[in-house]
Amino acid sequence: MGGDGDPTKRGVVSTASYEARRFGVRSGMALRTAYKRCPEAVFLPVDAEAYLAVSREVMEALRSLPATVEVAGWDEAFMALETDDPEAVARRIQQSVFERTGLRSSVGIGDNKLRAKIATGFGKPGGVFHLDRTNWHQVMDARPTEALWGIGTKTARKLGALGIATVGDLAGADEEALARAFGPSTGPWIRRLATGEGPSEVSAEPWVARSHGIERTYQVDVGDPAEVRRRVQALSRELSERLAGEERQVIRIVVKVRFAPFITKTRSHMTDGPTRDPEEIERAAVAALAKLELERPVRLLGVKAEFERSVG
Repeated sequence: MGGDGDPTKRGVVSTASYEARRFGVRSGMALRTAYKRCPEAVFLPVDAEAYLAVSREVMEALRSLPATVEVAGWDEAFMALETDDPEAVARRIQQSVFERTGLRSSVGIGDNKLRAKIATGFGKPGGVFHLDRTNWHQVMDARPTEALWGIGTKTARKLGALGIATVGDLAGADEEALARAFGPSTGPWIRRLATGEGPSEVSAEPWVARSHGIERTYQVDVGDPAEVRRRVQALSRELSERLAGEERQVIRIVVKVRFAPFITKTRSHMTDGPTRDPEEIERAAVAALAKLELERPVRLLGVKAEFERSVG
């Protein structure tokens, strides 16, 4: 699923069914590549309104249970409750979601949010998995560092250069060495991830996105830098229109440029103070774009507004 549903056009896969994943199709992959890997797949256009409607139904199903529910995205939430039989509660959660929406769900059980999040991945599709301090090392130590929530490809590659390949390696790594490589806060934090340490507090406060953005993939590369600038300006104006009902103010604009064939770069620029002024948002977008060398044709542009934390 992605783009307008036509896999011969430029665009990326938003999400893929488990059947498609067996062919190597994954989120973020170019639609044309996905089509080559699985030409018999059914490609559907993105329908954000439909997803939001179903997401609301899922969250209402979760809230019907005696638990604190923290929404973490369209299709994900944390739940906190006291029980002597967590597996039975997990099955009850799955049944509640299925009865309300007809959708199958996966549930991860953990003694904190990090372990519950990772456990959910082991439970997919449609299962239940329990991961806590008693089985953490048995389950996780031999896995690559990318198996940890919060560690991506770039960080895993940097860890590999330090001789740290597995979660167990990272759990036993020297914090001072990690601090030198990643920074005084990030280094120790990364090591703590490998021990399964993480926050356990679940909040029922409404989930609020920290940013809002727009992206456009062009079927024909844009080679003229002046035209790239005009399109960034147009995207920033469209973004301002979408932010019209937003109470929070914008403090930073991020511009994303994907060059042909598939090189992506981002640059940001602070606004001149918290603002919702369309002209200031456009100015910041142009300033962010100016930090990039437009030496190659452009296939995708994006403009994202980052909000201040407090409502005002």
